Amino acid sequence: MTMTRNFAAAALFGATLVAATGAAAQGVVNLYSGRHYEADKQLYEQFTKQSGIKVNVVQASGNELIARIEREGANSPGDLFFAEDAGVVGRVKGKGLFQAVKSATLEKNIPANLREPEGYWFGLSTRARVIMYHMDRVKPEQLSTYEDLANPKWKGKILVRSSGNVYNQSLVVGMMEANGAEKAEAWAKGIVANMARAPKGGDRDQITAVMAGEGDIAISNTYYLGHLIAAGKPGQYDKLGVFFPNQKGSGADGRGTQVNISGIGVLKHAPNKDNAVKFIEFLTTPEAQKVFAAANYEYPVRKDADISPVIAKFGTNFKADALPVSVLAEKNAEAVKLLDRAGWK
Repeated sequence: MTMTRNFAAAALFGATLVAATGAAAQGVVNLYSGRHYEADKQLYEQFTKQSGIKVNVVQASGNELIARIEREGANSPGDLFFAEDAGVVGRVKGKGLFQAVKSATLEKNIPANLREPEGYWFGLSTRARVIMYHMDRVKPEQLSTYEDLANPKWKGKILVRSSGNVYNQSLVVGMMEANGAEKAEAWAKGIVANMARAPKGGDRDQITAVMAGEGDIAISNTYYLGHLIAAGKPGQYDKLGVFFPNQKGSGADGRGTQVNISGIGVLKHAPNKDNAVKFIEFLTTPEAQKVFAAANYEYPVRKDADISPVIAKFGTNFKADALPVSVLAEKNAEAVKLLDRAGWK
């Protein structure tokens, strides 16, 4: 690492001058993260305690971080980019900002469909995009597939966040892959027609709006409900059902519930590449995977890792869509255009 880069890193991460010297720099890894979870702080502390490598973190939105990395170019002090969705890491790869990593540990611990085939990024945790419903107004036998949510019988009943949200973009990619672009666009138009109100807020807001009677159904990731239950009053969400769509039938109807990932990759000009790879490998250990599950209510990527009891109540044996999450990343731009055509604001 050059002295110029050392001082740039010190200025960016607020490190002391001593921590920016060449010798001490071997004990750091610089992480750009689009995730904003308290659980991640536990992971950083555990890694430092175990390895002696300090984790310096810059948090911002995915788009802000991507723009920053592009501005910094070859002088970027960033080693890693950590995002909460495959679509975001896909954009980073598409811009040529990642480098491929070969790790037998990562290939062993992470299923092939949850990592980029050439090692440009790796899924570390998963969440299912499910249908949540108020038990007094919707019965589970009325629910079946994502496709059925475009049925006029749900007019005025569906709550979902905006099309600018990458989770919905990934859901549309799944629809495109299962049914073709034309049918996926018709489905998106059907969702727009069935919305209880214009999209606003995040997944938590859709869930609380169902409980408040603004609509009957929310499309949401599972871990958001885990957070709401943990922070809420006992029994507050007992009337909220969780339904895993596309579990039965053949073809698209039985393809399984969409599962997305939080993904991480080593940046192209990473000054601390070895430390970066060690950090990713640590995040796939049983103790780190347990933090993803217990503290952030995500599903671990390791099949032998513990799952939060809160999430376990929603369901653990559901059929997940086998579509590689790398496809969600690759087709993200197409999904954005489709959503615009469908009038999904």
